[in-house]
Amino acid sequence: MIHFDNDYTEGAHEKILSRLLETNNIQMPGYGLDDYSEKARNLIKKATKKEDIDVHFLVGGTQTNLTVIAASLRPYEGVVTADSGHIHTLETGAIEAIGHKLLLLPNRDGKITAAQVQKLCDDYWSNKANMHKVQPGMVYLSNPTETGTLYSKAELIAFHKVCKDYDMKLFIDGARLGYGLVAETNDLTLEDLAQLTDVFYFGGTKLGALFGEAVIISNPEIKKGFLALTKQKGGLLAKGRTLGVQFEVLFENQFYLELSHHAVKQAMKLKNTFEALNLSLKYEAYTNQLFPIIPNKILDKLQEKYVFLKMEQEDKDHTLVRICTSWATTDENVKALTDDLYQLMRE
Repeated sequence: MIHFDNDYTEGAHEKILSRLLETNNIQMPGYGLDDYSEKARNLIKKATKKEDIDVHFLVGGTQTNLTVIAASLRPYEGVVTADSGHIHTLETGAIEAIGHKLLLLPNRDGKITAAQVQKLCDDYWSNKANMHKVQPGMVYLSNPTETGTLYSKAELIAFHKVCKDYDMKLFIDGARLGYGLVAETNDLTLEDLAQLTDVFYFGGTKLGALFGEAVIISNPEIKKGFLALTKQKGGLLAKGRTLGVQFEVLFENQFYLELSHHAVKQAMKLKNTFEALNLSLKYEAYTNQLFPIIPNKILDKLQEKYVFLKMEQEDKDHTLVRICTSWATTDENVKALTDDLYQLMRE
């Protein structure tokens, strides 16, 4: 079977595995206090053009979201998020489990707006009995979103202003950030993210690393005690150098951009195929995620050879699926799917 169901089904890029092997028998301090982790932090500071950030390495996305939010909020504060947000739909109630309510806003193509957040905050602060309600303390955005769409720099500036006006934190979930940064329609940089957010993270798990996310903190309130909280939440890896080594490779000579470009290039080949065959895409597609609407009779045959993530039944004859390319998606796999689609659509 050929998997197009997610972008972490492969292991790790050969360069990363090679560096892990090269450093395997070298004795060094644990818990991210090694030279490789320090070099990776310095490379990330250089990439963001911001020296006064703290950089921490955690293993996975849910653990990262949980730890960042726990470090950012008071017990009575909640997180404003799209109702399609990963922390709401795909993390088993992890945020509620640590005592923070999710304040949901309806999404449009996976996105929310600063105006929606403004209204939510206006309603809260104009209510004289607001002590009975959860106070909005953070805005959580995924970029790219769960539908592969992107926030623009103008949108991020608007969120930044609302958060400053209402003393809230702005947090970007960047599990697929690398793929977003190279998208044709993207106008955000790592420098912008470091300047306009309180905290964001750069995902390695989906971008050639065996595992790992790099948390980048600008807000001093979140920096305080973050490492201790990471330990308390079970996220401080004893063999922390395994994370540092991987991000050292990803940020050396901006290698993450090379990997990201490859995945997006493969996705755009498939996008062109869907458009040529008049197969509609549910959402705009400029990153590594595609959401084609496929006739059920075609999908049934494709599933004999390919693995897709079924999202929803679009109508009785069509199904919305998600297709993800990655740093490791081969030309051969893309060509195979393209050839099969053309063949099946002709039948």
